[in-house]
Amino acid sequence: MSENGTSADKSLGDVVGDVSTKASLLVREEIELAKTEIAEKAKSLAKGSAVAIAAGVFAVFSLIYFFEGLAWFFNDLLDVGTKLWIGFMIVFAILVAMAGTAGLIGRRWIKRGAPPTPDLAIEEAKRTRAEIMEHH
Repeated sequence: MSENGTSADKSLGDVVGDVSTKASLLVREEIELAKTEIAEKAKSLAKGSAVAIAAGVFAVFSLIYFFEGLAWFFNDLLDVGTKLWIGFMIVFAILVAMAGTAGLIGRRWIKRGAPPTPDLAIEEAKRTRAEIMEHH
């Protein structure tokens, strides 16, 4: 065997060292993939939570005067006389429907990001392990 550095002339120690270096690089890349995947899922969770909170704030504060006016409008429209609660109950039903819709959208976005596990990285690690086991 000559010492000219070609791949045919590598010693067993050099080959083992190369495999070790490449395995270490692969592990580091898998860890980076896992970090990226977790960050993306956490971002989705944050977005979903923010939208759900905003939905609640809008329902309570932004629309309160509109719904008060709407309740009085229904009372006038239905000519309820002294039974003023009817218009307010109609508005209450509208508010419940809006809150339910916003809650479902927020829940869907939260579910999309939960749990924040690196599924792609885990799957890739399983495939890599299977390939290594297959070649031994």
